[in-house]
Amino acid sequence: MKLLKYTFALLACAILTNCSSDDDNNEDLTGQSGELILKFDNSVGDQDFIFGTTYTKSNGESYQLSTLKYIISNVRVKDVDGNIYTYPTSDNVFIVNEEDGNNAGEIWVTLNDIDAANYTEITFGIGIDQDRFLLGADGQGDFLDLASDEGMLWSWATGYRFVRFDGTFSTDTVTDEPLAIHMGSVGSSLDNYKEVSLTFPNTVLVRENKSPEVHITADISKVFDGTTSVNFADGYDQVHTDANETPVIASNVQTMFDVHHVHND
Repeated sequence: MKLLKYTFALLACAILTNCSSDDDNNEDLTGQSGELILKFDNSVGDQDFIFGTTYTKSNGESYQLSTLKYIISNVRVKDVDGNIYTYPTSDNVFIVNEEDGNNAGEIWVTLNDIDAANYTEITFGIGIDQDRFLLGADGQGDFLDLASDEGMLWSWATGYRFVRFDGTFSTDTVTDEPLAIHMGSVGSSLDNYKEVSLTFPNTVLVRENKSPEVHITADISKVFDGTTSVNFADGYDQVHTDANETPVIASNVQTMFDVHHVHND
């Protein structure tokens, strides 16, 4: 089903949007702005992620999730000339929650009033960087309350949970044991903030009369089988504020994102 959905999306992209033309590159965009939509689509390999479904890791351990959410921040895009547009800091932090997905399993993040340009690359952070954290409670604005409501703050430490996966796991010796992957920073003493840069497969055309959509897949299997493969049986069933375990998960999370396709509507 996932492969079929992506095939149709790629065909539509090729037929309707294609790559930018010379007119697009030479257009005078001075003073213009537009909307850019990021569509996050969680998966496990080439399968749609579905709550309650059993997925198997490379070592044979399996898991099911009942919670899947993560923080995205510091979104910025680079245009064909190398100029970088950074979304306003006060609004540049979002929670991608699988429960908020539409019928296609996509969670939309809409960026308004982006400078009109031909963009080739996106960069974003996973979690909260130290500069934002050190602004204190007043500097977090409305996001602090949102993070609290979403369970993305530590209850016994200072700081944010950047990633929250809750569910159960099974191995060849145990069945349906509690699973909690809560990776984040702890104040300024443990910094697990990471950034991801992704190249667009075709130029993203932000215009007053266009709302381009960037389809970003997030393969959550890489949280467990990314840069480092981890075993639940070795203590990675309960990841919270440990200074050894959380950096491993942070590095794995950094590998799970990819731009699958772009629509220039």
